[in-house]
Formats: sequence, structure tokens, C-alpha cells
Amino acid sequence: MTNQKTTEDNRILNEMLEMAHALQGHALITKQDMAKMNLLCQSPPEYTAENVTSIRVEKAKVSQSVFASILNVSVSAVQKWESPQSGKRPSGAVAKLLQIIEKKGLEAIVI
Repeated sequence: MTNQKTTEDNRILNEMLEMAHALQGHALITKQDMAKMNLLCQSPPEYTAENVTSIRVEKAKVSQSVFASILNVSVSAVQKWESPQSGKRPSGAVAKLLQIIEKKGLEAIVI
């Protein structure tokens, strides 16, 4: 069932992106908005423990508890993601937030 949902989500994102490209072709979407749309429609990468730690320490420059609060997850979730032995990895909306933080910095999601 999860694979079927992922396929449906990808289809919807691809259709949205196709429509955005068509709108850009008619000068109804700016280059900046198109760049944002492309970023939002990309599937986030699989994050390893080393990736998560690197993003938190080098990009966000915050503690595990602050990082957890920003991502709206528990501190233990961040600890598990940063532990190679746990086998746990961020997914869904959290993975997308990590992708944005990795590319644009923490300022992109924190007001």
C-alpha cells in the first residue's frame, strides 16, 4: 500500500511541475518561483546518520533538542537518526525539511 501511495504522490507532483512549466512558458510564473517549485517537487534524498549530524552541526549549528523542536519531532528521534546503529532514517516531511535546510540553511524555514 505504501508503494502505491508513493507512486500516486509522485504522479501528482510530476503533474504539478508540468503545469508550472507550462505557466512559466506563458510568463505567469517567475524564474524564482519556478526554482522554488522545482525544489519542492524533488523527492528528498535518503539521509544517513552522518548526513543528519552534518546538517544539524554544520548547517543549522544547533543542539539535538533545538533541532528536534524546529523539526517538530522528539529528541530521541534526532538521536536515532544520528546513530548509525539504530537503522532509523528521517522520511516524509522531515526529510523534505532537512533537504531545504541542507540547501538553503536554517533561515529558510525559521522565521
